[in-house]
Amino acid sequence: MRRREFIRLIGGAAFVWPRSVHAQQGGKVYRIAYFSPGTAGALGVPELRGAFVEALRELGWIEGKNVVFEYRYAENRPDRLAELAAELVRLKVDVIVAGGTTAPLAAKKATATIPIVMTAAGDPLGSGLVPSLAHPGGNVTGLSLMAPDLGGKRLELLKELLPGISRAAVLWNAANPYAANVFRETERAARTLGIEMQSLEVRGPDDFDSVFEAIRVHHPEGLITVEDPLTISYRKLIADFAATNRLPAIHGVREFVQAGGLIAYGASLYDLFRRAATYVDKVLRGATPADLTIQQPTRFELVINRGAAKALSLTIPPTLLARADEVIE
Repeated sequence: MRRREFIRLIGGAAFVWPRSVHAQQGGKVYRIAYFSPGTAGALGVPELRGAFVEALRELGWIEGKNVVFEYRYAENRPDRLAELAAELVRLKVDVIVAGGTTAPLAAKKATATIPIVMTAAGDPLGSGLVPSLAHPGGNVTGLSLMAPDLGGKRLELLKELLPGISRAAVLWNAANPYAANVFRETERAARTLGIEMQSLEVRGPDDFDSVFEAIRVHHPEGLITVEDPLTISYRKLIADFAATNRLPAIHGVREFVQAGGLIAYGASLYDLFRRAATYVDKVLRGATPADLTIQQPTRFELVINRGAAKALSLTIPPTLLARADEVIE
């Protein structure tokens, strides 16, 4: 059940981008690259790609009519990103829509001229994607996933759920600058709250077995999962492990709860992907990425899986339920 609606802010001034022309002029068909560090298969989140494509359709950009898509997925292999980015440049696409932080970084290294629209980059400033959110300059613009102290807020939620908690673990992708920032935030909050923190670092799909074994050895009382393309791809594996080992967990985005996880708190990826379509629309109609302000999340969601809580014999505090945007029974 939804309890709050958030205003979506769509912004950015339109300036002339020399290499673009209007879709309606001359019947041009634009080539849009959809570039993801994650996977397209069952591990992916097709709803997010669908949200982006549908938002484009609402703006008048229809696949097969005035746009075609080039889909490229690195399948959670960072070593493939540079090769795929170079391939998209050779195809002379009109715009690259890049997911996460590592895909736009690879695209930026491959081209300084093709517009790049970020769907949910973790930390555009800290990662070197842009020098300024207000005036990004260059050829990169779009949406940032970054919000102040998400790591700390999630740990506070975990403590609200488990008031006596003294040991917690954070599962995060150490190859992603955004995940590293969130982990540091969580560490600072842990010191303030007096909670011992265990770092569970993954860099690829083969690392999950070892971090799961570390959990079995050290027995943390709660788990926090930092969202990024790798952990989201393996959200069901993570949620199933937490359930099997009776480990209360708070995850970064609602997609984990939809896969059976207990609680999620973070930005709405669905909202960000839809908003990314407005940037593509502006670029294809002549705007320059250099002057399109990078926007941060405006919609945050607290999603609770009451069924998962019952399976863990956990009682969700009424104050937490009252603040939830959605409760899954």
